Amino acid sequence: MSGHSKWKTNKSKKNAADAKKGAAYTKIIKEITVCAREGGGNPDINSRLRALIAKAREENMPSENVKMAIKRGTGEIPGIIYETVMYEAYGPGGVAIMIEALTDNKNRTTAELRNIMSKKGGNMAGAGAVSWMFAKKGYLLIEKSKAKEDELMSISLDAGAEDFKSDDKNYEVITPAQDFEKVKQAVEAKGIQPQDAEVTMIPSSTIKVTGNEAKQVLSLIDALEEHDDVQQVYANFDIPDEILEQAASENE
Repeated sequence: MSGHSKWKTNKSKKNAADAKKGAAYTKIIKEITVCAREGGGNPDINSRLRALIAKAREENMPSENVKMAIKRGTGEIPGIIYETVMYEAYGPGGVAIMIEALTDNKNRTTAELRNIMSKKGGNMAGAGAVSWMFAKKGYLLIEKSKAKEDELMSISLDAGAEDFKSDDKNYEVITPAQDFEKVKQAVEAKGIQPQDAEVTMIPSSTIKVTGNEAKQVLSLIDALEEHDDVQQVYANFDIPDEILEQAASENE
């Protein structure tokens, strides 16, 4: 099981505070705006936009906010111009980190993220330092209580999944990025609702981190994810479940 994926899922269960939800809205709005600018405002032909609209709906974002974000992206109404920037870094224990940001001021964002890194025991790295460890994939996390293993494996692989894993509590389905929507729809058509479903960056290998070093890694990831310009943080840590659960509880 991907350590960072479990960390995100544990956090998402507990982060229901209004302040956190407001920050989540801001990040989704930015992403929708850029997506509409790059791929058009019609979700029927822009699959990424369709997925973001579904994400906004899951967060109970007002539909008017979504419409306005799309119109800003397509230029129907004026708005701030954001650019996507990818940063590469190392965290405590040599954990590889990739940070995806949307910013209207790259110099400011770079300086602020560098400051977070220096305070939390991480280091910014050059382009290509860690990106080779990650591949863009579709990812579904499904609780074992929601499906039988043989049935879910058959549905997923028939729809185009390339890997299927399980642990004591969950199933993981990995797909090529372009087949994510097809696999997700096939799974949901059978009444199986994923706990988490997204196109993400999956590491080819992980680094086991425990004890105080594990807490340092999670503190760094938390600080990065809370930055207003940061959309996604990807990391290749493997941290024991009890530490992940304890840290997620402390974030309530």
